[in-house]
Amino acid sequence: DGDQMAVHVPLSFEAQLEARVLMLASNNVLLPSNGRPVAAPTQDMVIGSYYLTNPPLKVKDLEAVSSDSERAKKARQAADKELDKLFAKAIRFSSFGEAEMALSTGKVSFHSVCWFWAPVMVGQEGTGGKWIRTTAGRILFNSIVPRELGFLNKTFGKKELGDLVFDCFTVAGLSRCTDFLDDLKDFGFRYATLGGISVGIEDLEVPLEKADILHEAAEQVGRFQRAYASGYISNGERYNKVIDTWTHANNDVADAMVRHLERSKDGFNPVFMMMTSGARGNRDQMRQLAGMRGLMAKPQKKLTGGIGEIIESPIKSNFREGLTVVEYFISTHGARKGLADTALKTADAGYLTRRLVDVSQDVVVNNDDCGTIMGLEMTALKEGEDIIEQLGDRIVGSVTLEDVYDPIDGELLIEAGELIEPEVAGAIEDAGIQSVKIRSVLTCESRRGLCRQCYGRNLATMKTVDTGEAVGILAAQSIGEPGTQLTLRTFHIGGTAARIVAQTQRKSKIDGTVALDRVTTVLTPKKEKIVTSREGQIVLMTKDGQVRSRLSVPYGATLSVDESQEIAAGDLLFSWDPYTEPIVADSVGVIKFIDIVDETTMREELDESTGRRQMTITEDREKKLHPMLQIVSKTKKREKLREFIVPVGAQLTVRDGEDVTPGDTIAKINREVYKTKDITGGLPRVAELFEARRPKDPAVITEIDGNVSFGDIKRGKREVVVTPDTGPGRTYEVQVGKHMRVHEGDQVRAGDRLSEGPINPHDILRIKGPRAVQEYLLNEIQEVYRLQGVKINDK
Repeated sequence: DGDQMAVHVPLSFEAQLEARVLMLASNNVLLPSNGRPVAAPTQDMVIGSYYLTNPPLKVKDLEAVSSDSERAKKARQAADKELDKLFAKAIRFSSFGEAEMALSTGKVSFHSVCWFWAPVMVGQEGTGGKWIRTTAGRILFNSIVPRELGFLNKTFGKKELGDLVFDCFTVAGLSRCTDFLDDLKDFGFRYATLGGISVGIEDLEVPLEKADILHEAAEQVGRFQRAYASGYISNGERYNKVIDTWTHANNDVADAMVRHLERSKDGFNPVFMMMTSGARGNRDQMRQLAGMRGLMAKPQKKLTGGIGEIIESPIKSNFREGLTVVEYFISTHGARKGLADTALKTADAGYLTRRLVDVSQDVVVNNDDCGTIMGLEMTALKEGEDIIEQLGDRIVGSVTLEDVYDPIDGELLIEAGELIEPEVAGAIEDAGIQSVKIRSVLTCESRRGLCRQCYGRNLATMKTVDTGEAVGILAAQSIGEPGTQLTLRTFHIGGTAARIVAQTQRKSKIDGTVALDRVTTVLTPKKEKIVTSREGQIVLMTKDGQVRSRLSVPYGATLSVDESQEIAAGDLLFSWDPYTEPIVADSVGVIKFIDIVDETTMREELDESTGRRQMTITEDREKKLHPMLQIVSKTKKREKLREFIVPVGAQLTVRDGEDVTPGDTIAKINREVYKTKDITGGLPRVAELFEARRPKDPAVITEIDGNVSFGDIKRGKREVVVTPDTGPGRTYEVQVGKHMRVHEGDQVRAGDRLSEGPINPHDILRIKGPRAVQEYLLNEIQEVYRLQGVKINDK
């Protein structure tokens, strides 16, 4: 593209020396952003190593069973016996040289099973060697591995090779590691060539189950179409269900395909090896080649997640079978969009890096210890039940703020002010400690810049950071550099709409007891418990009373557990409909419409295809009427029991004067449900978080704890009053059409949202203080990168 650049030639001796120290490849083995090796084998080198160390299927299966501690002892012993049979007549080698000779004379092949007399590890000279079951290829591979690491008897893909380089760096040191990297490169290329791995169209085996899966999905879609035709579900619900069905079908075909390829050619199917080893391609691309191409996005400017953004009929063919003309036409849009996005976004990513460097350039490590008593309390990062990042991974390389004791026997694990090494981090996790206080860059009290204790370890050198290190610029570049990866992401999926399949239920992952925090429920006549709180949480505790996880329970969910009930792993906790948010009646009574007037604030839409009438709330043009549903008592007095504000776009499921019982759904609001995984949201999202912009129409947040009541409506805004138990109440104004998260009489805590919408970081700062806003921004930014599988250290 015609770019020009200047070339700098280091002339003087000092300049050459400096360039060598700072820029030589062998001095830059680790990534400063997350401490993983920067120089790890890729592509051909990976496939060569993988091909050589991959055992035949039979051995692989038996190895998996005999080393699986979850299996029954009998199964493990049976697998061991089978392995003994396989290896009974196997040849025995006592040195690398013997194995190489046997291979060169053709006596054994790369994948022949054999025994190897494993050499003694460095540092364990006293112990004797032992016979190891292995394959000839693995013996070859180990001939280049540093002696300090011992004999490695496993299959090496990209991830394992990366770990191996890292271990080599920590155990054998830098110079040995750089030599090993060179050997690994030559070795990988050599055996990728000798293996003769190539791709033919026959290698893409289309799974036999594909036809059945597609047939079943099509039938299901037909059922939804009929349900819509007879008026049981709305068009929006039908669309969401159809898309969901195809997403599931797509995943099933992909699973079937992977199962087939795993078994094909005795586990040496070239295309499958390329994917599993991490040399090239991923599951998604494999699926498009041999499974089905899947759902595509419609041509349009912006993805918001509304109805009709994904074309309902998926591309059922794959690239091996070939696409039909129509399918090909749909495909072209996705491909073109990918290419256009790529060109446009590269500039944005560069600009983000420049702005980050601009703000952080004077953050430099300039003293040993600022002496602060502040710090961050680190816990494992969880999303609901699932642990995204373990506690150990988050604290390693930081300095402790307080002594850490083992909760069971009170033993001191690490003193305050010590650097947490990986071994200690492991010990802390094994002890079952839930949170550790560490020194953090966010709490450093140096007048200018940072201190060494608060920063901890420099990830690029694995030692405590040096004074004078420009950590601000290092951080800016570490965040900006993956920005280009973020932007180019849409291109890889090739416009296929990747949808996160919405969950409909939550099960427990542990055995323990349940505590309900701020969860309120009503009992339906069928004895189901329907949740009527919005900020409620289920707290799962282990038998000894440690809090394991907190799960937010959505409004309108059906709860399956009671307070302090004992549960086992896999028990259902609650289930909900991810596509619609209900408004639930919580008492017996009669419905009374307030300000719901036909043709003004309510449209009765006759659904042509169904012949049923659907009542949808619309906005009053003159802004005088404000639709509400009241539940009044069945007595003569008809006193008001409960009042619900109905937002614009809600669909009513009851008529005026109808009787209701607790737990009945009286209105439904469609949720903007699915997140389309397209990083177009990603890069701008990171930028807006760093600039702490006010999102457009943010949620209204309460600043105090208290009870909610609704006031009058003035100038198109509704007053929401929060009254605490003591002291004066606060009044907030909410736009009338906005969807409320609270109803009359609900209990709220400071920081809870009163209306739907994105959170404004300035509100968090004002209400919960700087600590909370720092944590919020950190987690939100990490969230964007994590979706893309990019690792950046929290520093």
